[in-house]
Amino acid sequence: MAVLDNGEVYGWGYNGNGQLGIGSNANQANPYRVSNLQGVVIQKVVCGYAHTMALSDEGVLYAWGANSYGQLGTGNKANQVLPVRIASEIGRVVEIAASHYNHISAALTQTSKVYMWGQCRGQAVTSAAETPFHSLHDVFACFASPAVTWKPMDLDVVLTNRVSDSLRQSFDEEESSDLKFNVDGKLIHVHKAILKIRCEHFRSMFQAHWGEDEKDTIDITQFSYPVYRAFLKYLYTDEVDLPPEDAIGLLDLANSYCEVQLKRHCECIIKHGITVENVAMLYAAALKYSAKELEEFCFGFALNHLTAVAQTEAFNKLDEPTVKNFILKAARHGAFKY
Repeated sequence: MAVLDNGEVYGWGYNGNGQLGIGSNANQANPYRVSNLQGVVIQKVVCGYAHTMALSDEGVLYAWGANSYGQLGTGNKANQVLPVRIASEIGRVVEIAASHYNHISAALTQTSKVYMWGQCRGQAVTSAAETPFHSLHDVFACFASPAVTWKPMDLDVVLTNRVSDSLRQSFDEEESSDLKFNVDGKLIHVHKAILKIRCEHFRSMFQAHWGEDEKDTIDITQFSYPVYRAFLKYLYTDEVDLPPEDAIGLLDLANSYCEVQLKRHCECIIKHGITVENVAMLYAAALKYSAKELEEFCFGFALNHLTAVAQTEAFNKLDEPTVKNFILKAARHGAFKY
């Protein structure tokens, strides 16, 4: 199976269980388009022993092929020779997994929940079942026979009392802190030394000739509490834990404080939350904050769903220069050709 840059899916080779998704069980010597996915932009395909799953750019999941163990997640064990939408009840999917060595399927949702279905220790699970795991690797380690990972793993030796663990634990710790930020009437406890080491903005702020260097509490009015707390926590942990709607505010902060790596974190979060309804707003935000990669991603998504996007409230709220920018760019990509 192969996915093109435009989201089309092609398959060729053995097709005894309908795993090519072309509507029959006939083998194919040459690439054959999966036409039943017309109008759907696929961004990823994974293959099991005799079944296939595909994930669209809107986080919608499709499956086809062998289903003797429920690995398609359709609620039954009937094979499918055409793609069928599955697991709509679990919400937006951001990652999928399958392996040639077993009959298990797994998915990670936008809310970081991991689901699995298929052959589970000799039993057939025919619908998506939530697991207690946080990684797709854990599904195959626990339930697959043999326990073979779906892709190579990145391993890290975990040492006790690491510097990163100590930093993480010291964030917002009142006892050891020497500075407080007051945001929306709530206090966040931090350490000047860490902020100066991690951020050029604070390194400049806490110089002797600036008044902030003498204060033990600094008021923040231009950003919300969730956004500013997430930013400070990022300086301690290198991690960002915010929903897509708040990531826009953090992107604004990262742009103001010239935090390039943080901008990339925000762009990744926003990409996972993109929909037809909000893509116009996100495109405008990407332009405003000079987030080039996010701008291109939003533009590509909007172009693939142009008719629906043009009818959304968010698109109608775009200012005139942004609309002109979008239309000219869409024209250069052939959006208005007959």
